[in-house]
Amino acid sequence: MDNDNNSTVAANMRYCSACGTQMHITAAACPKCGAQQVHAGASAKRILPAFLFLLLLPTLGFHRFYVGKIGTGILFLITFGGLGLWWLIDVIMLLTGSFTDKQDNKITLWT
Repeated sequence: MDNDNNSTVAANMRYCSACGTQMHITAAACPKCGAQQVHAGASAKRILPAFLFLLLLPTLGFHRFYVGKIGTGILFLITFGGLGLWWLIDVIMLLTGSFTDKQDNKITLWT
């Protein structure tokens, strides 16, 4: 019985991506160093750089290049952000946390 309990505890633990401290899999930040943790299905890319690219260079599509979407980045560039419509959709998607990277993982962390 004790062996089953230890394997259950071990299955619910992981290591901090910054300092290596063992912590629970649902922890948003490391209890030792405070580093934000990326969960399965979440992108390592951040919202803030993508949002700044989109806001400061609106028709160049740099935010799409940043997340690895090269093809749609080129389309964004040559259509001037879909004449502004595609730009507006991307702003909304970034702010609501539904924008994804090339691997279709949601970009959920701001910094």
